[in-house]
Amino acid sequence: MELLAILLFALIFLFILWGYPVALTLGGLSVLFAFFTVDPIIFNALPSRIMGTMNNVLLIAVPLFIYMGIMLEKSGLAESMLETMALLFGKMKGGLAISVVVVGALLAASTGIVGATVVTMGLISLPTMLKRGYRTELATGTIAASGTLGQIIPPSIVLVLLADQLSNASGNQSVDVGTMFSAALLPGLILVSLYILYILFVAWRYPEYAPSMPEEEIAAFQEKGMWGRVIKAFLLPLLLIVAVLGSIFGGIASPTEAAAVGAFGASLLTIIQGKLTFKVLQSVMQETTHLTCMVFLILLGATTFSLVFRDLGGDYYLIDLIENSRLAPIGFLLLVMVAIFIAGFFIDFIEIVFIIVPVVTPIFVSLEMDLVWIGILIAMNLQTSFLTPPFGFSLFYLKGVAPPEVTTQHLYRGIIPFIIIQVIFISLIILFPQIVTG
Repeated sequence: MELLAILLFALIFLFILWGYPVALTLGGLSVLFAFFTVDPIIFNALPSRIMGTMNNVLLIAVPLFIYMGIMLEKSGLAESMLETMALLFGKMKGGLAISVVVVGALLAASTGIVGATVVTMGLISLPTMLKRGYRTELATGTIAASGTLGQIIPPSIVLVLLADQLSNASGNQSVDVGTMFSAALLPGLILVSLYILYILFVAWRYPEYAPSMPEEEIAAFQEKGMWGRVIKAFLLPLLLIVAVLGSIFGGIASPTEAAAVGAFGASLLTIIQGKLTFKVLQSVMQETTHLTCMVFLILLGATTFSLVFRDLGGDYYLIDLIENSRLAPIGFLLLVMVAIFIAGFFIDFIEIVFIIVPVVTPIFVSLEMDLVWIGILIAMNLQTSFLTPPFGFSLFYLKGVAPPEVTTQHLYRGIIPFIIIQVIFISLIILFPQIVTG
């Protein structure tokens, strides 16, 4: 049965490489394997799993944030903000990509939902970067990596789930959500800084990959109302971001409710810009529906795949590997990190949190290891799982909104450097726990 789980994974990988739709490949092959290799009674569990996904209140934020992103695109404010930030950097190579990381981090912090953030940033940033002559791989990698920052920058859904599971499985120890948020703040900011340093290095080593803004545009920008344009470009969007972030940090709204604030605010900004017409509204609604269906179809395909993979025993193989290991504390931690990293190739973060974390937490407690530190390491690892080909969901979401000329190979090649950055940073957190514990 374990070999069948590996075969299912390999076939899905091959079919995706051959160009078959990701969501239908995930769901279709999984259903075929379930029908021919395991008890068909497994299908009785599928409707409840699907309804569990559809009834998740947090997912209501997905169409709202997609609407927000598309509406901001129609208003022209998002593109103006990114271009104005690039112009402020002047002749600096990679200025637009750096602005994408900063804006992506702000959006990620306001949503906590990777799919919505990646789609929003893809709609706003990718066309602008390609138009400015950025290398496709750098543009897509920057957007996909920036969109996953919501996994580690609080408020984060995965941190809430990890705190709950660590507390439940540890017995007497309690892991507070607020403590997890505080511990995650510095690592999140450091990761943003590492992304920016990588972009600066690429821009220095390969200047044609991340061109600066044309000198004539910079001169015109500086001569003709520079500060007025800066205020116009940044004030209204920043007010929107502050409204979304502030409603969460102030305890006024949940991320889902904050998404509604963002959707309303984006519509209001488009009205202020004088660009909201019935035709624009109709277009935004249609695109929102289309992209929302795409996102949820991927989620349903992934849900089906996770169910079948678990029934084939793929998850138990990973659990047995962890339970049967007899290693020193740091060796056991490395084994868990590797297992989660591999599991992240084909199981979503919720599955990993509920399958692996309860199994390994009592062992961490017996080894007297800091559970908050462990939680941040796992969260960083789960963030990486959104980027790892072939099943990195951030890559799927970005491909759904990317122009036709952007291929899957572009996405895979572009994300590899950012995965390496995250793996190195996870290693640094393991070597220097004070990054988390202070």
